[in-house]
Formats: sequence, C-alpha cells, structure tokens
Amino acid sequence: MANSDTDSTAEPTTELDDDAMAQFPVPAFDDLPADLRERIAEETEEAGFTPNVFSAFAYKPSHFRAFFAFHDALVEDTALEREEIEMIVVAVSGVNHCYYCNVAHGALVRIYAEDPHLADQLVANYRTADINDAHRTMLDVAVKLTERPTEVGPADLEALREAGFSEEAIWDIGAVTAYYNMERVIE
Repeated sequence: MANSDTDSTAEPTTELDDDAMAQFPVPAFDDLPADLRERIAEETEEAGFTPNVFSAFAYKPSHFRAFFAFHDALVEDTALEREEIEMIVVAVSGVNHCYYCNVAHGALVRIYAEDPHLADQLVANYRTADINDAHRTMLDVAVKLTERPTEVGPADLEALREAGFSEEAIWDIGAVTAYYNMERVIE
C-alpha cells in the first residue's frame, strides 16, 4: 500500500509497496512506463492508497496491461450486477484467505449492495448470509469452482439456470471467479 503524509488532508502519495510480492522485485514507480504510472496514479487518487495488486503486476508491464484490461472487461461488459461481482470476489477471497481482498471488495459490496452488513456476513460464512437463493447458488458455484474445480459440472450450470442466470451471466460468474483466484496466486 502507498504511504501517505501524516496530514489527513494531504493527497495520497503514489508509491509501490515492496511487500506486494515475496518472490519478485517490485519496480520503482518512476521506472514504470507512462501508461502504468498514469493508471496507478488514478487508482491511488481514487482509493487513497495504492492497491497491492498494482505493485505486484508492475513487475511485468505487458501482464499488468492485460490483467487490468481483463478486469475492466469483467466489470464493464457483464450480465451481472456490480454487487454480484463483488459478492463473488468476497466469497472467493474468503476461501483463499485473502484479507486484503475481503477488506477492499467488502467495502465495494457495502456500496453496491447498499447493505452495511452484507460483506461481513459473506466473509464470515456466505452460506448463512442474508442473501436470496439465486445469490446463494451463484456463490455455491463460485466457491466450488475455487475449492474443487474438477467437480464443477453440468448440474452446477443447470442450478444457475434454474436460479435465473442467463448463459452470459453463468459465463461471467466463472470468469470473475477464475480472475480473482488468479489474482490471489500472483500476489
């Protein structure tokens, strides 16, 4: 995460965190290509800190560009509501023990779902969270895909269809789940 001045009114500083990855070096912000510096600075300004995933992917600029282009496609060209995407991220991150993602995406669940308690329920145990049956089915499949991907089959897809998800939404559930499982492996 980026360090910011102790003055709470100061703008956040764009700085890459050396602890973002344990096995590969994190480059200095000033050494990055201009397009990466611009994207990181925008995200830092919006979030108030530099998310670790930006520091991690800065190691390889071509992968950074592809990773964030895929992220943008997942949230912009989707049959899912944004709150559903964030619910998947939180459930998958809970399984993967990614505290960082649970906090960051939990905040987004609170915003998009307009529910101050939902993210905490999802982190604690999505199976007992106050969600509808369709969302529980969605998260059941996402978590199964995370924990036991070889066991996901036609019955799971049919359960999603019966819950009211379109073929495109089913694709998007799988794509969001896969993306956030990959992100956890990289960090």
